[in-house]
Amino acid sequence: MRTYSLDDVYETRKRRDSWWTVYFVDPVACRVALPVANHTRITPNGLTVLSLVLGVVSAACFASNQLIAGAGFFYLSFMIDCVDGKIARLKGTGTPFGLWLDYVGDRIRVVLCAAGLAYGQYALTGDVRYVVLGAAVAVLDLFRYVNAPQMKRVREAVREEREGPGGLDDPDPLMGPGRLPADDHLLEEDPLLAADPLLGPERERAGRVSRPRSLFFRLFRRLNRFLARHRVRSHLVSGIEFHAAVFVIAPLAGAWALIPLAALSGLLLLANEVFLVYRMWLFTRRHGAGSPQESREHVLV
Repeated sequence: MRTYSLDDVYETRKRRDSWWTVYFVDPVACRVALPVANHTRITPNGLTVLSLVLGVVSAACFASNQLIAGAGFFYLSFMIDCVDGKIARLKGTGTPFGLWLDYVGDRIRVVLCAAGLAYGQYALTGDVRYVVLGAAVAVLDLFRYVNAPQMKRVREAVREEREGPGGLDDPDPLMGPGRLPADDHLLEEDPLLAADPLLGPERERAGRVSRPRSLFFRLFRRLNRFLARHRVRSHLVSGIEFHAAVFVIAPLAGAWALIPLAALSGLLLLANEVFLVYRMWLFTRRHGAGSPQESREHVLV
């Protein structure tokens, strides 16, 4: 059996990821993945199941008002969830079923932990706001995971309809003309900038470069380059940071922080989702105006 090095594990990290993962999870997950890869035969699916079990333990801790223990087990659950992806990429043992299991396991963990947190605090205080909090966390998380693949399918459908000579040669409504091709590698794997196919391979076929037309986007691109050099995505409040705020940071801070931090992180996540939908709307309005009705209906089927 091949022996892997820490550098091999580092190569399995995503090119760009959430800041929470980059700074607070990957440093631990990479060092855990190394002995798992070299000294065990555990599969990525086995690690996903272990992650789910730890998530259930976290939910039980929250339900019994053991906030610090719940936060610790939630962190371990997410960290192991990161390890399974690294093992899958390192050994090439990922499967389509594994993708499904990872996706469903994440949703089960979040719903159970939200329910456990709400039940534990409501049983302790009788404050109905904690019930609303648990429901809002679960609904917002589920909306995010339903919305993301649908937006991707819409972009792909518009991209397919507009492929060909002369297709997709209009600039991004928010970025304007004149972008340098050398910046492409800094924009990969970033939904805020990858929402428009012109920021991907289609730009090369279109043969156009664009430059931001406002101070805001010049500053945004500079920030994006800086974050890219540190492997951090430009949208700083995604689902991962939302989960970290609700299930790790707030419980560690104490019961007083649960509602304020959950509300703040939820609003920031919702703002991020609204911005992504707005970007998609601008893109489809510019590139999908002539789409047949049948094609537009097929996107959401």
